[in-house]
Formats: sequence, structure tokens, C-alpha cells
Amino acid sequence: MKQRGFTLLEIVIVLVIAGMAMALVLSFSGKGASAADLKASARALAAGLRTAQSTAMATRRDSLLTVDVDSRLFSFSGEDKPHKLPDGIDLKLYTAQAEVETERKGSIRFYPDGSSTGGRITVSSGERKYLVDVDWLTGRVSIGE
Repeated sequence: MKQRGFTLLEIVIVLVIAGMAMALVLSFSGKGASAADLKASARALAAGLRTAQSTAMATRRDSLLTVDVDSRLFSFSGEDKPHKLPDGIDLKLYTAQAEVETERKGSIRFYPDGSSTGGRITVSSGERKYLVDVDWLTGRVSIGE
């Protein structure tokens, strides 16, 4: 009488092959930031922009949010410690020429009446991206995909 089933060796071989396939899939999908990190970064930038606008209106002085694209740091007027965005996040800054410090660093300025120089910060990782827009007339901050 023959017994049906798998031998221990066959099961071990299948598990090893499945483990190698899983490691291969994770190594390809591990590049860049996760979707949650990407969205959280866009929200953090938007919150920083809104804080800069509120600061300008409350103090009746211009307020800036400065972005360093290479090091993924941003800070706003009146704050000593810059905020760091996660690794794997790519940033692009579009702002008024007067607010560009270097090729990879610039600011978005808010005025005491709530308006701003306007601009856009693109937060991306691979194919996914979020657009953090600042309307120059109203200073309104919005996040789009």
C-alpha cells in the first residue's frame, strides 16, 4: 500500500523557494517611502505653511517657510529646530524668484494680511506624489494628488 502526501524534504524546498520569492518582491518594493510616509510628509509641510501664515497674521510681520530640498528639511520663522522628512521622499520647490536662496533651497513668504508669494512643494516617491499648493492671493494651503 502506497501512502500519499509530501515528504519533509519537498516541504522544505517549497518553503525555501517561497522565502526567496518573498525577499525578491520586498527588495523591489522597498525603494522609496511608503504611501503613509508620503502623505504624512505632505500634511506636515501643509501644517508648517499654515503655521507660517498664522504667525505672519498674529505678529503683523512677514513669516517664511524655508525648504531645503537636498536634506529634506523645512522650518518656519520663529522656530529653532527644523523638521526632517523621511528618507526616500523627493521634494521639488516652486516659488517666487525673490525667495530662492540657492538652487536647492528656497522659501514661501506669508504677509501680515494672509497673502503670500505663492508656490508649490511637490512631495514624491516613485510614481506617487502629492502637491502642496499655496495660493498667492489668499495664502490658502491645499494638498492635491
